[in-house]
Amino acid sequence: MSGGGGRRRLVILVPLLVFAALAALLFFRLGAGDPSRLPSALIGKPAPALELPALEGAGVPTFSPKEFAGQVTIVNVWASWCVPCREENPLLMRIAADKRVRLVGINYKDTAENARRFLMRFGNPFAAIGVDSGGRAAIEWGVYGVPETFVVGRDGRIAFKHVGAIDEQSLKALIEPAIEKALSP
Repeated sequence: MSGGGGRRRLVILVPLLVFAALAALLFFRLGAGDPSRLPSALIGKPAPALELPALEGAGVPTFSPKEFAGQVTIVNVWASWCVPCREENPLLMRIAADKRVRLVGINYKDTAENARRFLMRFGNPFAAIGVDSGGRAAIEWGVYGVPETFVVGRDGRIAFKHVGAIDEQSLKALIEPAIEKALSP
């Protein structure tokens, strides 16, 4: 009789141990890494050549991918309804002050009125803004969610991608070095 009880315990214990091991693996893998450093298949590839309509009443033209060639361009995907976009806006204003680069925006799934109100309230760091009301441009750029920021090199290729809001740490540790690398000959 004792052999049957040990077998029953084994039948219960083995699946439990397997489940516990898988749960531990999943827990540690989900917690590992920085979500803002998600890999992008577009790194090293030409920036999407999409013409987007300008944000009416913003006082800036739409950006044209044709203008990427010959200059380092920072592309920021943002929306008025995005709370992290509000938090990163002062840092975007700082990036925009660097005359070696051009900062352009893609306004994602927003209304023109709300986007203009956002820019009036928080400041407009963008030299140009394209409107992506349907989300097609975000798909072409491989956007996971707003905000996201791309560094496009002088050759028109995507050199760097940052997922999430820019904060002081990511600006110093990731964005500025990516800009400097793109600016170097």
